[in-house]
Amino acid sequence: MVCGGGFACSRNALCALNVVYVLVGLLLIGVAAWGKSFGIVSSIHIIGGVIAVGFFLLLIAIVGLIGAINHHQVMLFFYMVILGLVFLFQLGVSCSCLALNTSREESLFRAAWDLLSNKTRNEIEVNLNCCGLLNNTNDPVAIRTFQMDYNFCPAMCKDNTTKGHMPSCPKCGEKMLKHSDEALKILGGVGLFFSFTEILGVLLAMRYRNQKDPRANPSAFL
Repeated sequence: MVCGGGFACSRNALCALNVVYVLVGLLLIGVAAWGKSFGIVSSIHIIGGVIAVGFFLLLIAIVGLIGAINHHQVMLFFYMVILGLVFLFQLGVSCSCLALNTSREESLFRAAWDLLSNKTRNEIEVNLNCCGLLNNTNDPVAIRTFQMDYNFCPAMCKDNTTKGHMPSCPKCGEKMLKHSDEALKILGGVGLFFSFTEILGVLLAMRYRNQKDPRANPSAFL
């Protein structure tokens, strides 16, 4: 059968596309979980939104696979509707990931850092081997906070600081900014690219749903 408009071709193409969606969903969840692994980075709620998109994309891809294999009309209908909603949500979240600039990230980190307990801050400093958050400000309150954080910092890098010299420990904010920038760029780029393929999935499912299964009873209605 010619692949151009055959039933088998549409089914195989839809199955292959949903396999890709499964992989993309796992990739989004994995990268987002990696982005949240740096403690305070979890304060960026967009990353939580990406995990939700990845989960729903993974779930709807499984539904699409089952519907495509069985040519199930109801499952294919809900697949088209939900995939269209996932496309809109994923497009918005991906654009938000790419649009989040460094200054906005810094303000989010500062707000989250102020809410953390001293124990949690110390755990982050030990895990990342850094001290304090950010000192790129002229705010005297922020400067005093940074100095206090450094004085009570338990990170190993302080052991390498020569007495009487300036601190040698990197700032935790710099490490987390680099980490979050990488995560957001990957999530935004991958999500934005594959969001447009979801339109193809909706159109392909619509076409496949209206095709007659050659294995079915010729007198049966679609």
